[in-house]
Amino acid sequence: MINLPNVLTLIRLGLIPVFIILFYWPTDRSNLYAAIIFTIAALTDFVDGYLARKLKLTTKFGAFLDPVADKIVVCTALVLIVEHYALYTDPLYTHLGKFITIPAMIIVAREITVSALREWMAELGERANVAVSWIGKWKTTIQLVAIAGLIWRMNEIMIYSAVVLLGIATILTIWSMVLYLKAGAKYMKEGK
Repeated sequence: MINLPNVLTLIRLGLIPVFIILFYWPTDRSNLYAAIIFTIAALTDFVDGYLARKLKLTTKFGAFLDPVADKIVVCTALVLIVEHYALYTDPLYTHLGKFITIPAMIIVAREITVSALREWMAELGERANVAVSWIGKWKTTIQLVAIAGLIWRMNEIMIYSAVVLLGIATILTIWSMVLYLKAGAKYMKEGK
């Protein structure tokens, strides 16, 4: 059960409190350090899955824990980002708040919906019918880059670029959710 990919997933979960502390740490560079920790956590998402497949180290524990860890990392970051941009009185931040909050809400809602769908499909023995698609992989990559930019917020160009990327990720989020729901619709119609 404990192997390298699963250890990386556990490390990702362990980085969450470090990320939160750095996000709130009252120094000039804490946003950079929080962005670095978030990026490391995001990279472990790609590495653990790759290693599990490449080294044939897939486990039921890893198949369960990996997507849970991904959702916790992303949702934690989105909550902190929404709070950050909502609390500041700087016109740049207050203007961007709605362009961050609405996509964040859509992304979190999609993560909950798709997780529930995957769990239900797994109970039916049909989990493969809701496997990750290329749209989901692009969504995740763009979303993680956007979130890292919104955490780091090095300058206005980075912030605005990250907001645009978050918008693109939101479109892909909706698209991938529709695909997941279509995959599960057959079983919903059958009343399983």
